[in-house]
Amino acid sequence: MAVPSWLERLRAAGKTALVQDGKRKIHYLFEDGKEMAEEYDIKTGQLISRKWREKNTLGGTGKWQVEVGDPTLPLLGALESELITESSSNPIFMRKDTLSSFQWRIRNLPYPKEVYSVSVEEEQRCCVIRTTNKKYYKKFSIPDLDRYHLPLDAAALSFTHANNTLIITYQKPKEILAAEEQLQKELKKIKAANSGDGDCKTQ
Repeated sequence: MAVPSWLERLRAAGKTALVQDGKRKIHYLFEDGKEMAEEYDIKTGQLISRKWREKNTLGGTGKWQVEVGDPTLPLLGALESELITESSSNPIFMRKDTLSSFQWRIRNLPYPKEVYSVSVEEEQRCCVIRTTNKKYYKKFSIPDLDRYHLPLDAAALSFTHANNTLIITYQKPKEILAAEEQLQKELKKIKAANSGDGDCKTQ
């Protein structure tokens, strides 16, 4: 069965953990040199952010690419972030998962809910957002399903719209829920370096 293969890669990766500000931060170093950094809420076990980094063509360290979490986090240097500022009215696409679902939020989309359609393109293994007024179009994949070799299911997809934000939800399949539960048990076994902010007291 293909499902354990990603879990096996996670198990085989070099891992370090840090507990800080109510978060458990895990850094993975894979055998191919790729790095993944995740942050979990200590109390709920919910994934807050996931980002990737790999060596560039010259063998140097590349920039972090955000997969889950706020893309506006200070990943850039102070000077770079001042030079590269997006218009505050542009749509902002970001992923914020819950324990039971993958979730994406697109801010700055003022059109009413009936304008949007969200569909699954099974052959291209992606989801597509369209608007009847042709003002917004977006294709995005779900890397987690790719890593576990699971098909996309249109029935798992839903969306809502509130406060100029389109919220798209994809219910996690049972295989991923089971794998995540297993991974959480293993991550808790990693001895974490504490930053001395009293996180040990969390039960």
